[in-house]
Amino acid sequence: MTTSLSLPGRIAQGLTGFGFAKAIAARVGRAVPVLVALSLVTSGCANRVQDVLQPLAVAPAGTSRVTMLVATTRKPSEDPGKLYSGDRGTAISLNSVDISIPPDRNRKIGEVQWPSRMPPNPQKEFAVTQVAKVQSEGQAFDWYRKNRNTKHQVIIFVHGFNNTYADAVFRFAQIVHDSGTDAAPILFTWPSRGRVFDYLYDKESANYSRRALEDLILQAAKSPDVSDVTILAHSMGGWLAAEALRGVAMREKSIPAKVKNVVLASPDIDIDVFRRQFTEMGPKRPHFAILTSTRDKALEMSSWLSGGVSRVGGSDLRPYAPLLDELGVSVIDTSAIATNDPLGHNAFADSPEIVRLLGRRLAGQSLEGGKASVADQIGMTAANFAGSAARVAVAAPVAVISPEAREILKRELSSNEGKMVDGQIAY
Repeated sequence: MTTSLSLPGRIAQGLTGFGFAKAIAARVGRAVPVLVALSLVTSGCANRVQDVLQPLAVAPAGTSRVTMLVATTRKPSEDPGKLYSGDRGTAISLNSVDISIPPDRNRKIGEVQWPSRMPPNPQKEFAVTQVAKVQSEGQAFDWYRKNRNTKHQVIIFVHGFNNTYADAVFRFAQIVHDSGTDAAPILFTWPSRGRVFDYLYDKESANYSRRALEDLILQAAKSPDVSDVTILAHSMGGWLAAEALRGVAMREKSIPAKVKNVVLASPDIDIDVFRRQFTEMGPKRPHFAILTSTRDKALEMSSWLSGGVSRVGGSDLRPYAPLLDELGVSVIDTSAIATNDPLGHNAFADSPEIVRLLGRRLAGQSLEGGKASVADQIGMTAANFAGSAARVAVAAPVAVISPEAREILKRELSSNEGKMVDGQIAY
């Protein structure tokens, strides 16, 4: 795949005649194994118990509990075991959801023990213990107040493509528990149908949900009980989070200072689109950390579906890392991290190394600006990753980028003046 970060608007050239046919054949050839893997993943998910959100009659003893606020733009379901469908709703709905997690001796970090039957066995499986509607803004603020930590930190999680409501709830509960963060957890779940071949529907649903996520971010930032907001977004949710932050900046003239950190895990974002999103957020941006992998088969498929344009999360950004660091963006290459996901797309949540080290520092606990490297900010030292072969991208030498390309890229990513130079207006 070609990274076009420094060449916005770039298009494929020379694909005419036989060359075009060969290029298409090559893309299809690369896509076939990914489609096979996607089919296997889909068949596995289809066998899951579906009505897992029906609360247990009695709260279990000897388990851990995660209480989260869940905001959604999904359409409500009449089935209490589902709560919300994959269809688009006409309002933002809020619920407080309690999830029981099995004792650590019965599970591995990074895994979601999905119920095998209903009711679930809470000693070995995830289970919902309580669901309550949040009826008003006042009740939402009460939830913040009740669940805040001493630093008044909030973490907002935005899931990716192919997630049901229950998928998103259980995955976020796993991240919160395994990371050990005590920040108040807020899930934003948008109308994904939870089917791998509904990629385009999900993309439009993320688009549909931009304003709702903007409102959630602003509501959290305006609460007197919140001092620090971190946004963690995965895959297509990374595109949605970047769009929402861009929208917040345009509505409010800048992103609220309380929004201090944004972590994009395997972001499914067109690399040229991200450049525009980042620029249009304005100069007062939160610190960004981007987890990438050149072995991410899901993002390879997304690139193929999107006309061959590289995705931010699937690109080798190491050559740009020193420059991006100057602009408040840290890059971590997780290509060599072992993951249970056959597509290599979920390392942020199911890799013990990543979830322990990244999650431990979520919600601004050490991502507090300054010019420290991302290795310092989230504890990823060489010793931490001994034997894992993880590569921390900020180690890439600045000399990898030519001075000319460096200046062009820096200007593109930081300038918002719109001046005309040599017959062109920077965009």
